[in-house]
Amino acid sequence: MKNLGLIDIGGTSIKFAMWQDNKLKKLKSIPTPSTLGEFYNELVDKVNQMKQTASIVGVGISSPGAVNKKSGVIEGASALPYIHNFKIQQALEEKFGLPVSIENDANCAALAELDSGAGKDVDSLIFLIIGTGVGGSVIINHKIWHGAHLFGGEFGFMLSDNENTLSNLGTPVNVANRYNAASDPISNYSGKEVFDLANNGDKRAQQEVQTMYYSLAKGIYNLQYSFDPELVVLGGAVSNNPDLLPSVDKEIEKIRDIVEIASIKPKVVACHYTDEANLRGAVVDFLQTYPDKEVN
Repeated sequence: MKNLGLIDIGGTSIKFAMWQDNKLKKLKSIPTPSTLGEFYNELVDKVNQMKQTASIVGVGISSPGAVNKKSGVIEGASALPYIHNFKIQQALEEKFGLPVSIENDANCAALAELDSGAGKDVDSLIFLIIGTGVGGSVIINHKIWHGAHLFGGEFGFMLSDNENTLSNLGTPVNVANRYNAASDPISNYSGKEVFDLANNGDKRAQQEVQTMYYSLAKGIYNLQYSFDPELVVLGGAVSNNPDLLPSVDKEIEKIRDIVEIASIKPKVVACHYTDEANLRGAVVDFLQTYPDKEVN
């Protein structure tokens, strides 16, 4: 039996798991270390434990940052500056004594949806993660499109109007920020609380929520006519909101009414996986990186 070790690196915690018998076996998570030395020590210790528990053929890693698959370097920036801009994949392979694959966390989540989640029956999809900002992934023919500068999937940088990006207007976090800033005195509501206010008839809350839905719809419409994916998958905590999909769909219809030539309606669904997505996607990425390494 060939098993795979898995690591999901986050800004506050690192999750560990193994892929055994075609199932995800979660292991104990740890607080994210503050130095590279501590980081190495923790990961080597956990991988050695996996080796003792089962015969693992390699380690798949989900990571923040712009992962350069060719060089094995995590470029860009994240909450963990010490993992960036050196050949970390090679360093980890030497420390683990095993093959290592590393992919961006949003890309891993998208691969999980493609493999066995909301996108399991398609070859191409756009995956949007709606959190503090808007990130995501582009998958074409079952492969991540990283882009010429590793910015594939950075949808939050798209302009929604003449001044604001999709990240500025298309997230619950910024719905709350706009609502709170316009209050007198300034309030401190969360995104969920502003949504509740909107549902209870607060006109200003309704306006801010509507701005979010329209901005997401506009972004999705533009992505559909740029990449023409089979499916658009929405992730992030807001994907659990039952109003999200019908509200975005309604705004897309308004856009299609304006642009009469737009014959294709984006197919938009909520993600299937939540906290397991990055780990599951790391399995898919490892198998794509090392197609000769069979795991089960």
